[in-house]
Amino acid sequence: MREVAVLGVGMVRFGELWDRSLRDLFTEAALAAIADAGVDHVDSLYVGCMSSGLFNGQEHLGVLMADSLGVSSIPATRVESACASGGVAVRQGFMEVAAGFSEIVLVGGVEKMTDLSTPEATYALSAAADQEWEAFHGVTFPGLYALIARAHMERYGTTRRQLAAVAVKNHANGAKNPHAQFRRPISIEAVLNSQMVADPLRVLDCSPISDGAAAAVLGSVELARKLGRHPVVKVTGSGQATDTMALHDRRNITELAAVASAGQRAYAMAGRRPGEIDFAEVHDCFTIAEICIIEALGFVEQGRGGPATEAGETALQGRIPINPSGGLKAKGHPVGATGVAQLHEAVLQLRGKAGERQVPNARIGLIQNMGGSGGSCVVHILETE
Repeated sequence: MREVAVLGVGMVRFGELWDRSLRDLFTEAALAAIADAGVDHVDSLYVGCMSSGLFNGQEHLGVLMADSLGVSSIPATRVESACASGGVAVRQGFMEVAAGFSEIVLVGGVEKMTDLSTPEATYALSAAADQEWEAFHGVTFPGLYALIARAHMERYGTTRRQLAAVAVKNHANGAKNPHAQFRRPISIEAVLNSQMVADPLRVLDCSPISDGAAAAVLGSVELARKLGRHPVVKVTGSGQATDTMALHDRRNITELAAVASAGQRAYAMAGRRPGEIDFAEVHDCFTIAEICIIEALGFVEQGRGGPATEAGETALQGRIPINPSGGLKAKGHPVGATGVAQLHEAVLQLRGKAGERQVPNARIGLIQNMGGSGGSCVVHILETE
């Protein structure tokens, strides 16, 4: 298996992008990644997108995006794994380069969610839940994560202020990110006093509805060295896993088994341990999700996610910085684009080019992208050469 490097990255600023279409967003991000890589062609294309059929009435995205880029003769494939679609697209590109099928692979993620009303978007997102046992009974994703949050609070004593601390920390980071949807700090009190969505989760515990796209160019480490444009960032570990889709089938809904399994596989491939990771971008679709994820990935002990966050361990200058980009909470969450945007942030950090939010001496990073209420998960570990 060949060693794989990230040759280039690009993304658009996430937000409510009324004046740009699905293909416009993808093409802008893809061209930025190609320019950053300094390559004159790509051999293959993967597009991560959760639900363009429901959001935009558009399927067949591999063809559409290849055509828009002017590379319509290459293999082009749309990848779907709910909110983990972008991360799985990265994994497919990684495996294609590692296996030697292609020299240069473009991976991207895109979603345009704001063309629909909030209830319509909520319905489209609910397609990633178990339709017979969850959606049919009116449970939305805020409701599912509220169940996880309430169980975590009962089992471990996690508090409302600890949940709010996740949002405050991520907005502080997002304020330093020019690609973030929300570039303003918020306070604990603002979170606690924001509108209730699904008890105990409030509006400021929830990631927003967003439009956006991100892209990356993958190639061999040998090619990255030859190009010599950037410090070589290698993908040293990749792991993917699934769990039951419905919460009621899980042994313990406060433990994200797919995250733990995907993380273990990525750690094993990279030959790394949680304590060696310098920073992580994780899937904080809700504040409780970040708390459960950092526990599942072994950054803190089970049940300590809340206290660790409140104590500043996951802050930008903390023991293990989590979501230096601002995460889904502040950067935004155009669901199909999220996993690739995490890769974008990790590469900037490992190049030492993240500006005000740069993690000091960052050498090893982890990105974790999750679908639904944890039914699917993909984890990658990246390192500077």
